[in-house]
Amino acid sequence: MSAQPDLLYSEEEEALRAALRDLLTDHCAPSDVLARAESDAPHDLALWQLLGDGMGLAGLLIPEEQGGQGASAREAAVVLEELGRAVAPVPYLTSAVVATEALLACGDTELLGRLGSGRTLGALAVGLHTAPDAAFPVVRAENGTLHGELTGIADAAVADVLLVPADDGGLYAVAADAAALTPQVSLDLTRPLATVTLAGAAGRRVGDAEPAVRRALRAAGGLLASEQFGVADWALTETVRYLKERRQFNRPVGGFQALKHRLAALWLEVVHLRAAARAAADALATGEDTDITVAVAQAYAAPVAVRATEEALQLHGGIGMTWEHPVHLYLKRAKADSIAYGTAGAHRETLARLADLQAP
Repeated sequence: MSAQPDLLYSEEEEALRAALRDLLTDHCAPSDVLARAESDAPHDLALWQLLGDGMGLAGLLIPEEQGGQGASAREAAVVLEELGRAVAPVPYLTSAVVATEALLACGDTELLGRLGSGRTLGALAVGLHTAPDAAFPVVRAENGTLHGELTGIADAAVADVLLVPADDGGLYAVAADAAALTPQVSLDLTRPLATVTLAGAAGRRVGDAEPAVRRALRAAGGLLASEQFGVADWALTETVRYLKERRQFNRPVGGFQALKHRLAALWLEVVHLRAAARAAADALATGEDTDITVAVAQAYAAPVAVRATEEALQLHGGIGMTWEHPVHLYLKRAKADSIAYGTAGAHRETLARLADLQAP
């Protein structure tokens, strides 16, 4: 019988959080994120260099013998919590988690080293909506070249290397400038999507697609819950702070009984989300009951993150409805995350199958 997981944060994890929060406070102000969201270049690549190269976060999941930090999914989860709280427009999830996990399954040391340095960005060419156990589209491989179109690829616009699954069962590394990218309209302005079109692009086979994509999507689903917790926690914290300051009838609005009840109910859900996200990160780190724990986390995370950000919008009143206030960025991130790597419903179906509790 396996030992009970310790979901508390370690001293090292808290130190990582503190360092990361300080950096994001200095370099990722809400006004900066809003300004980028209105531009044609929403990604903050200068911030990415500080995170990926300066702090070594790009190689966090890569073993030390392969040039990385040798950390686990627990540390990566702390990073995603803080990036979620700042709704930071950086490709950490897509490059340092998803693409990196795919390459770890393939054992491609050369590409891992490049991604781990933070100077090269990767993207797995599988739609952001794809659940860990769902079928994924492939392109046609023909004499070392790739032909086809893949949609909904997150952060492809800033990727240097695309990892493309093909119909011969291989996963191919393709230089991003060999593909045609067409931007897609995305609700989340901080994580843009694109359609990738390959017309005879040269690719280097790095491994087998099926195990690599499954591993990458499972890690993505499990760690996305930590980002969703960060988004929800920001929404709750900022709403409580605002309601303590906002006054009506000469008293703080937060003192009204009806609002206290709404905030208390939301706090309970956010605390439960933190536990589910921590459990998923620990399961990914230890390999214990990973599939079922990831499914539990994702079945719970999306509705809570969406509800927290919707409540934040409503309880901020008129200012919450304005473009200048950042709450809309968090709501859009929560809504986009609710279909990323599988919907809550898809994960409930997976959970029912894994637990042998299918509906009649």
